Amino acid sequence: MQGKIIKALAGFYYVESDGQVYQTRARGNFRKKGQTPYVGDQVEFSAEKDSEGYILKIGERKNSLVRPPIVNIDQAVVIMSAREPDFNPNLLDRFLVLLEHKKIEPIIYLSKLDLLETGRELDDYVAVYRSIGYKLALSVEELLPLLPHKITVFMGQTGVGKSTLLNKIAPDLALETAEISESLGRGRHTTRAVSLYNLYGGKIADTPGFSSLDYEVSTAEDLNFAFPEIAKLSQACKFRTCTHTHEPDCAVKLALEAGELAPFRFENYLQMLSEIENRRETYKKVAKKNPK
Repeated sequence: MQGKIIKALAGFYYVESDGQVYQTRARGNFRKKGQTPYVGDQVEFSAEKDSEGYILKIGERKNSLVRPPIVNIDQAVVIMSAREPDFNPNLLDRFLVLLEHKKIEPIIYLSKLDLLETGRELDDYVAVYRSIGYKLALSVEELLPLLPHKITVFMGQTGVGKSTLLNKIAPDLALETAEISESLGRGRHTTRAVSLYNLYGGKIADTPGFSSLDYEVSTAEDLNFAFPEIAKLSQACKFRTCTHTHEPDCAVKLALEAGELAPFRFENYLQMLSEIENRRETYKKVAKKNPK
């Protein structure tokens, strides 16, 4: 039989096939091969009446996230709050870099807009992200038409109102929510397992919140491509491997000077580039200390 894993919990994998859900376990040979089934996997499995099923084969994956562990994602709704916690374009860009690198289409959802004093404080940011080509949703009504026929992950920093949003669009799920801890300035982790739910003609995943974000971009070239507007501008740079820092005839820096590139996006790019270079230098030093 063929199906999709929609939930993984305590060693059991719940596989949906032809409208039914089967409880299965993974065969021991997966451990020997170093393979682990994940939510979102397309699998081949056996299931006999009144007995536990077994996953026999895992299909090829088009993408994957490590934290949370989920695969074969079409799009991700990145939830950023306007207040409590305050909107953080640097953190948003880190989510976007991860998703661009993984070839997962991002949708930016702004929550808690009612907490803004005038309601217009984030307009400049909204205009920048829309001009780049990102989809933005400022309300549940704007978000719902983007969900059909897709596997959608909801992700965001802890405390931005992810479970609250999911409860608005899927009240039957009754997901647990937690108030912001005023002393810590962040929310408690409330989501404990990754699950896929059938909703609005697609599937949605509730995922654990993030207190930090590890992105997997390790080269300047990959980072360049993870900023779509910088990638487009860089085609006119004199050097194909231009990092947009010190090279002459850099089209990206010319665009920045001409006001055609948002300064905060370029600053975030430079910060991430510096982190990549520092990691590389640290790795070189460790490798030099511990030669084989």
